[in-house]
This record gives sequence, C-alpha cells and structure tokens, in this order.
Amino acid sequence: MRTTTGTEPPLFCTLDTGEFRKRLGWISDLNRTALLDARRDGARLVLTYRADRADRVRKMIRQESECCGFLSFALVAGREAVTLTITAPDSATDILVAIFDPFISRAERVGSCGCASGSACKGETDDNH
Repeated sequence: MRTTTGTEPPLFCTLDTGEFRKRLGWISDLNRTALLDARRDGARLVLTYRADRADRVRKMIRQESECCGFLSFALVAGREAVTLTITAPDSATDILVAIFDPFISRAERVGSCGCASGSACKGETDDNH
C-alpha cells in the first residue's frame, strides 16, 4: 500500500477480493464483446469500444471512479466507436503496468479495477455491474 500526501487519493482499489473478482469477470465480458483497440501512451491508457456498448463503458467509468479514485476517465463518443482515456497520476509511474494491465487484456483476468490481479480490494456487489 502506498501513502499519499494532501488530498491525493490513495493509489489502490477499494474493492474487496470477492467483489474485485466479480468486477474482473464483468470487464472481461465487456472487453471480449466490445473492445476494438487498446494502447498505452505514458500515464494514459486509451481504449476504443464499439459504439453500441457506450452505456456499459459509462457504467464502467462510474464504478471505477468509486473504487479507484486515483484514476481519471474521459470518454469521447463517436458514431462507430467510443474512446475511453484512463489517466493515472504522475505519482503512479512506478506501478503503471499493474494499474493498466487489467484494462487491456481480453483474458479472464481482465478487470476494470486499477489493482493488479490478485491484490486485495474492497467494494461493491455484482448486482451493480
């Protein structure tokens, strides 16, 4: 766990382990069915999804904003695709792989949470997914 200064949010996810696993499954499903492209640009991850899944991408943003307050999210909706840019703070440069890896894989381990796979988190229920 990292400590923070001032009002900077902590650099960890607040979901508990069980809820984190549920979130992983939900995001894995979204990525399998809708992720068109993923690329990293420094402390930013740019994800492109099918436009017909924009509501699910917005839901992911709402959920991730609650459990991973250290990340910022920007969504641009187009006719054929929606582009989500996730930005990590400069203070997270040494853990960017752990933060972004769960977002870009289409494998079962994919999750929207900024936690590295298997890390302890605390949070919400699958009913919210």
